[in-house]
Amino acid sequence: MKFIHEPNRIYGMDENGKVLAEITFPRTEPGVYTIEHTIVDSSLQGQGVAGKLVQAAVDDIKAMGGEVRATCSYAVKWLEKHEQS
Repeated sequence: MKFIHEPNRIYGMDENGKVLAEITFPRTEPGVYTIEHTIVDSSLQGQGVAGKLVQAAVDDIKAMGGEVRATCSYAVKWLEKHEQS
C-alpha cells in the first residue's frame, strides 16, 4: 500500500478513495508530536500495515527535528519494542 503523507497525518486508500489505514501525529508542544491514533481496516490486519504507519510517522517527525510521543495504545507498544534513534 502506498502511503500519502500530509502534515501530521499519513494514510492509505483503496482504488475507490476509501481510507483503509491512517495515523495522526499533531504537534502537541513546541517540537513535540504525539501519535494519537492508528487505524487499519480489518481487510489489512495481520499484514504489518500499522507498524509501517508508525515507522513512517516516526520518520516524518524525526525529519522535522521533533520528539516522538504517543497516546495511541498500539503506537506506545510499538515504540517500546523499537529503538528510537
